[in-house]
Amino acid sequence: MWRLAWRNVFRHRTRTVLTLAAIIFGVSALIVTGGFVEDTLIQLRESTIQSQLGHLQVYKAGFLKSGRTSPFKYMIDEPEKISSRLRGLPEIIEIMPRVTFSGLLSNSRTTVGIIGEGLDVGREERWASSLKLLSGRQLSQSGAYEILLGQGVAQSLKLKTGDRATLLLSTAGGALNSLDFDVVGIFQTFSKDYDDRAVRTTLGAAQELLGTTAVHKLVIALSDTLATDAVAGQVNGALPQEEFEVKTWRELADFYTKAADLYQRYFLVLKAIILGLVLLGVANTVNMTIYQRTGEFGTLKALGNRGNLIFRLLLREYFLGAIIGSAGGAALGMVLALLISLVGIPMPPMPNTNAGYTALIRIVPLEVAQAFIVGLAGTVGAAILPARRASRIGVLEALRHN
Repeated sequence: MWRLAWRNVFRHRTRTVLTLAAIIFGVSALIVTGGFVEDTLIQLRESTIQSQLGHLQVYKAGFLKSGRTSPFKYMIDEPEKISSRLRGLPEIIEIMPRVTFSGLLSNSRTTVGIIGEGLDVGREERWASSLKLLSGRQLSQSGAYEILLGQGVAQSLKLKTGDRATLLLSTAGGALNSLDFDVVGIFQTFSKDYDDRAVRTTLGAAQELLGTTAVHKLVIALSDTLATDAVAGQVNGALPQEEFEVKTWRELADFYTKAADLYQRYFLVLKAIILGLVLLGVANTVNMTIYQRTGEFGTLKALGNRGNLIFRLLLREYFLGAIIGSAGGAALGMVLALLISLVGIPMPPMPNTNAGYTALIRIVPLEVAQAFIVGLAGTVGAAILPARRASRIGVLEALRHN
């Protein structure tokens, strides 16, 4: 039966080519679509991690709930002591203390409200390289009174690299403190809202302004984003849970979570449309093929073969064809992914973002396997009803087709 089915696959070449073309198109389209979606989410994820959040953040217990109203009550007094306890954990490549603050930034004529961070420049050097600078340079370790401005802040105050600005904050004791800073650079992240309010300065300058030596959080960078949840569990085990709380980037990245959910649903609909077109194309070709072979089935029945044999023979034929088509579609999809990625796809900015990006088509083993299974199952599924009808047709009626 398998040998006969294999010979029948290639007996009618035109029909076979039409069937295989529909399968190959569907499988390759699913692979390319899935690779595009995966790349979009990965680029958004890595931009979120590297420009703002890191992989993990450690806070004093209660900071996220009450830190906005009492920011100095929930500070980590001995950040180096905590960092030394965590550095031996696998996957951790850097632990960066940060101070967060909100206040006023002035160019001597206009004042705007800002949110900011004080950074340990030496430890942040690897992450700073991923920040897109529109002009100027990164903060230097020796530059105590240097500041980076988000694009929106710079535009609001009409500041450029080389200008001076005054930062006014409330200290831990409740007094007001101000310092003059040199604007050394203007940066842009994926988030327009963040760039409209954000500034960055050195950790020492921020602590001097706030009148404290403590920090608000420890940002942990990992060598592999996929290890985030595992390392989060290890960090929780290494620190007293009644004193500290650990959050992953996904728990903090509300924009990413909502955007990822939105795009996944959009692309799920797109995949469903592609799958529907494939199934319709295969079903149409299968119906046409079986109709043209009705006389052949009548001859088989006239020779004493039962309808179940015809049914099994047809399913074997389309199973073999589905394997060939799905394998060809998987190969074509991966080749297309590589070729398109060599050129890149220029993309406009996402909603609520500043900059566009160049999309790639990633080869995702799970997507390739799913596309192969969909091509195989879809083809065999589309052949079941026509094969069942062919197996039940009467001998005389079938022979008339000769």
